[in-house]
Amino acid sequence: MSGYLHPDYTLSLAEFGSPQELSQSKGWILRRQITGFPYQDAMGCYPLFTCENWSRLHVDLENVRNELVCLSLVADPFGEYELNDLHRCFEHKFMPFKEHFIVDLSQEMQSYVSNHHRRYSRQALAGLQVDKCEKPILYIDDWVRLYTKLIGRHDIKGILAFSRNVFKKQLQVPGLVMFRAIHQQSTIGMLLWYIQGQTGYYHLGAFSTRGYELRASFALFWFSIEYFTEQGLRFLTLGGGAGVTSPGDDGLSQFKRGWATGTKTAYFCGRIFDHAKYSEIVKAKGITSTDYFPAYRTGEFDY
Repeated sequence: MSGYLHPDYTLSLAEFGSPQELSQSKGWILRRQITGFPYQDAMGCYPLFTCENWSRLHVDLENVRNELVCLSLVADPFGEYELNDLHRCFEHKFMPFKEHFIVDLSQEMQSYVSNHHRRYSRQALAGLQVDKCEKPILYIDDWVRLYTKLIGRHDIKGILAFSRNVFKKQLQVPGLVMFRAIHQQSTIGMLLWYIQGQTGYYHLGAFSTRGYELRASFALFWFSIEYFTEQGLRFLTLGGGAGVTSPGDDGLSQFKRGWATGTKTAYFCGRIFDHAKYSEIVKAKGITSTDYFPAYRTGEFDY
């Protein structure tokens, strides 16, 4: 196991909930206390829920039904599940969440990387050095410095405002790959990826002011795609656009689209185990109408 599948990844998020393994599917969830009530619900790990055996997930859900009010998660678009089976597991909320941009590494880069991205990549690579960090934990200071800037730039709050302690754990999870862009002996941009099987998952990226000016992101993504192609990976997933929901016309979507060969849909999944308790909480919090699930946690990931 590696990447999001590895227990250490879930343990890195322990400050956001209590990690619990689903014994049949070999996936992980985070149990959370519901403020003001003696109940718990659970969510899948950020950014995706994945597991080894999707066909046994329904058994796990039956096993936790008496312990939780509800469960919500975003299913890995590369998960080996039948869509109808996944829908049956999550009958109360099941909807397309985001289109995740993917890269089929069997294709030649020149055939799918946009002209715009190729031009900016050549310019950036001409003035920068890009390295793979063999021991990512040694570069935690550089990473935290850049990510702190990202938090300030986008006013990031909640689970995405990862602490140094979270990153100290994530940088040591098996399957983590880190690249950095260097200008005049200074790290100005970094990317984090996780490898699971033949797929590479883009995790996070962060840049300094100089990194944005020199378009370090183009150099890093070009280098990453070349590297993973040489390593024999089959696919990369770059994730979706910005925010909780994305119409696909934001800047991040446009950037990712320029590298992608296509998209795969990530589905948001929700299941209520105890309708009486769910209704009790919603009524007590004065929630009238919302598409958010669970309704009583509306806005928790807004930033």
